[in-house]
Amino acid sequence: MSLPLIDLRSDTVTRPTPAMLDAMFRASVGDDVYDEDPTVRALEEEAASRFGLEAGLFCPSGTMTNQIAIKAHTEPLSEVVCEQTSHIYLWEVGGIAFHSGASVALLPGNRGRLTAEQVEAAIRPVNIHYPTTSLISLENTHNRGGGSCYELSEIESIAEVAQRHNIPLHLDGARVFNALVATGQSAKEYGRLFDTISVCLSKGLGAPVGSVLLGSKQFIQKTKRIRKVMGGGMRQAGYIAAAGLYALENNVERLADDHARAQRLGATLATQPYVATVLPVETNLVIFKLEDSMPAEQFLAKLEEQGIKASSFGPQMIRFVTHLDVDDAMIERIEAALTDLQG
Repeated sequence: MSLPLIDLRSDTVTRPTPAMLDAMFRASVGDDVYDEDPTVRALEEEAASRFGLEAGLFCPSGTMTNQIAIKAHTEPLSEVVCEQTSHIYLWEVGGIAFHSGASVALLPGNRGRLTAEQVEAAIRPVNIHYPTTSLISLENTHNRGGGSCYELSEIESIAEVAQRHNIPLHLDGARVFNALVATGQSAKEYGRLFDTISVCLSKGLGAPVGSVLLGSKQFIQKTKRIRKVMGGGMRQAGYIAAAGLYALENNVERLADDHARAQRLGATLATQPYVATVLPVETNLVIFKLEDSMPAEQFLAKLEEQGIKASSFGPQMIRFVTHLDVDDAMIERIEAALTDLQG
């Protein structure tokens, strides 16, 4: 009998638990385009309440919530300040240009994290030759930074710059709950510092689909039209919103288990002779570089022979992601497979 597959490619690969499926089947629904789906409303209100913000907008994906926020905050001939490996720039198909007609000021971060000094230096002076700086966007945790987290003081300093220049501050919080659990920071502190926050429900929280954009009531009302034109208006969406609501109520604190398992994998990888470097493991992402003697394609193929899937993340770079479908027994299997590769 073959062992069950272990999928470390992403925390998006999880499947609903029986309890989550039960919540989905029992959901009360209506037509959300008419604002008549009670479960969607409950999800939006719960997510907004956690961050101390006024309202939320349920969307199919984090890419949509990010791009809606950018569209609503900017106009053509304006500019978004972000880190050069940000998801909104690198992994959203050029959406800033396509949807918003905006430029992007790309800054080199420390594992994806920017400083207030960098952000302030990137704000454009008023000049006919320059785009207008209209938005500052941070990502926390930062995907390409190996799940790195901002210190709250760093965010506060950047927020002060944004407020002083009257520029909105957006958070791509695809894995924001990982950051909150890892650092012990407060969601309501984030709501105080950011004008808008995108929260993904289908990554570490384990819902099958969906993200919520959070902000003021006035801002969210504006974004409903943008969601509509992007094709994001959904009808009886309560069936999937119920999964997100269940995830918020049941799957946040358990993220600490994913972090602990990622730490184990990081420690094991650091002892392997075919591993050149491992980025510091702060949350549920483990990014490491292989020695040239172990080609990435060969490494991934050998793992897959043992029922383990992982992702290439650049030249000789590999990413492991722990999640609620990876338990301690699976971690032991992975550690054994990594050790066997020495032979």
